[in-house]
Amino acid sequence: MIRLAILLIALVLDRIIGDPPKLWSRIPHPVVLFGAAIAFLDHRLNKPLSAPSLRKRNGVIAIAALLVLALTIGWLLHAVFWQLGIAGFALEAVLVSVLLAHKSLRDHVDAVAKGLRQGGLEGGRKAVSMIVGRDPNTLDEAGVSRAAIESLAENFADGVVAPALWYALLGLPGLVAYKMLNTADSMIGHKNETYLHFGWASARLDDVANWPAARLSAGAIAAAATLRWGLATGARALTVAARDSGLHRSPNSGWPEAAFAGALDIRLAGPRIYGGVLVSEPMINGAGQSVVGEADINRAVGLFDICGWVLCAVTAIGIVLLAML
Repeated sequence: MIRLAILLIALVLDRIIGDPPKLWSRIPHPVVLFGAAIAFLDHRLNKPLSAPSLRKRNGVIAIAALLVLALTIGWLLHAVFWQLGIAGFALEAVLVSVLLAHKSLRDHVDAVAKGLRQGGLEGGRKAVSMIVGRDPNTLDEAGVSRAAIESLAENFADGVVAPALWYALLGLPGLVAYKMLNTADSMIGHKNETYLHFGWASARLDDVANWPAARLSAGAIAAAATLRWGLATGARALTVAARDSGLHRSPNSGWPEAAFAGALDIRLAGPRIYGGVLVSEPMINGAGQSVVGEADINRAVGLFDICGWVLCAVTAIGIVLLAML
């Protein structure tokens, strides 16, 4: 019950305060430290001239070492916090909030809407280039808007729901290990010549770690859509998630993206360009509106805000149920 209470405080802190830029301009964010550790092993173990089998083996060794390191750090921090009583619980709540990404994600996506409103298409392209990997110069206003909403949906699952879930299940060691794994996937889990083999284990483990959170996130989105627009909209979000999630290239990202598409009644995904290469994918919720713009980003951000409070409510209910046992 104490762990869920800490999680609830962390969710509220992250929702309201987030990551103060002035703080992280002075000290490195934990994820930056994770990235440095991953880059260190990448540089030493991922040799371009090595055989694919050797690079895959080295990738397994690398992610195993990183996860052991993360679990150890999480356990040691929790042990220290536990000795500090109430002050330690408060410090753990602050650390958990730092490893959640609700407000930072919201702010980045909201910046895309502001970019479109204040700077037109070029303003939107500049803002969306900060959060997606596709070529922004190939995007029209609808493409910029879809990219922002897709990023919001996908990162709700792996930036908010998954960290919260792994903390609820395994405490600080589970949360730190998940963030290490998710950072590794974003850095070395790519299907290109450099990382196809070395990043294989990281990508597969990240898929496994995000499997429950992706599906839970669709439920949270449907619940938020019901609260905002009524039962019919919530039901549509679930229906589209169940029907179209498999159209996405990722086994997990399709769930929150399809739920958002259903809730907003818009089309998402479809063809896009990465590094000058056209990636052809089917549209999610193909019957939805094809014209997507700033107003839809604002609707998505509003829905995302409610999703955050839904997670808080679920956590609070868990605390009450545990207290009754």
